[in-house]
Amino acid sequence: MEEHEEGSIKENLIKIIISIIFYIIAFFVKNNYISKTLFLISYIVVGFEVLREATQNIFKGKIFDENFLMAVATIRSIDNFRIS
Repeated sequence: MEEHEEGSIKENLIKIIISIIFYIIAFFVKNNYISKTLFLISYIVVGFEVLREATQNIFKGKIFDENFLMAVATIRSIDNFRIS
């Protein structure tokens, strides 16, 4: 395995762990706005590349590519999530 690939794997693992931490904390927060914010932070940590690619493609005129559609779907699902 190349050194660059190892760095990438470690970097991705760190992002996943940080995202899981925010995600778990969001379940225990009683305030719905704070909870949604934590879920959104969790998503941004692991989904930043998708958001960046979607934004770049929008400026290139490729509005309805898979990155854009995935970004809209996941952000919308966070908005629909309610903690009782």
